[in-house]
Amino acid sequence: MNIELRHARIVSVICRSGSISKAAADLGVPQSSLTAQLRRIEKAVGGPLFVRSASGVVPTVLGERLLPMLTELVHRADMVIVEAAAHASSSMFRFGNADWTPPSLLSALQDSLPGTEVRTETLRPDAAVDAVRRGWLNAAMVPCSSFVEPDDHVEIDTAVIVREPVWLALTPGHPLCAEFSVDACHLASLKWVRYARDHWFHPMEKDLFARLPVAEPEVLHYVHGHHEAMSWVRDAGAAALTTPTGATKDVALVPLAETESTEMVLIWRSGSVDRATLAQLVETVRGYYCAYARTIPRYWSWMAEHPAKFPQLLRYLQMA
Repeated sequence: MNIELRHARIVSVICRSGSISKAAADLGVPQSSLTAQLRRIEKAVGGPLFVRSASGVVPTVLGERLLPMLTELVHRADMVIVEAAAHASSSMFRFGNADWTPPSLLSALQDSLPGTEVRTETLRPDAAVDAVRRGWLNAAMVPCSSFVEPDDHVEIDTAVIVREPVWLALTPGHPLCAEFSVDACHLASLKWVRYARDHWFHPMEKDLFARLPVAEPEVLHYVHGHHEAMSWVRDAGAAALTTPTGATKDVALVPLAETESTEMVLIWRSGSVDRATLAQLVETVRGYYCAYARTIPRYWSWMAEHPAKFPQLLRYLQMA
């Protein structure tokens, strides 16, 4: 068997992950399949590349010699892809977004970049970061800057668009909808829909649930996105935590007295977007956020009453 780029990428991901199971998840393949591929690669190079243990994998002596070269091969191949994509897509702007992408966002981006075809894609935050690094996307929105981990090869720049609070979503007409805000004591008796453990919103939700005065409130279902959560609120009478712009128009939103905030962060590959386009992009996304927030009356009035919580949007709030 000849060593190919895909083999180099496999061992590079395993080395970076430090675990066969984590690497399999990153590559989107079954662990058994990845283990079998690794055995074939190790046979081709003449020996094991990793020592396996219950805590993960570490390079063997052979691995310490070969892995840096294989990783560099992957990096150089990625740079070729990035440069080729940049040349081929000079008249196209690819924009990624996490969780869901309204058609109106595509329209706003397209209007702001005349003469350039804009294409949007919805994907997981970690996948969006990876796509920006590889040049498959020109820019993307992710819900937290912590998704952008340091990389020795490709630097990512960021700009915070807005810090958005987490609120409570309820069925319209629920008694708590009449409250100015709710605190932990109001939440303990509700039936909940919660987010799957691998969803980006789960850690924030977990922190808020830890403040409830009961050990484990009733959970009807675990979802993998805000819009699925809203369907359970609407159709099953559940309660859910959400960002206000993650809610749908058929549910009611109530502020939480003590809440967390999520970041909406614009990311792009350093040096890949010219300053004028970048400034226009930031302006467009912030303006779009405010326009969308205006369609949520309770949230927009709350924003106007708490301008200090939205420093990036002050000029939009002052124009209201």
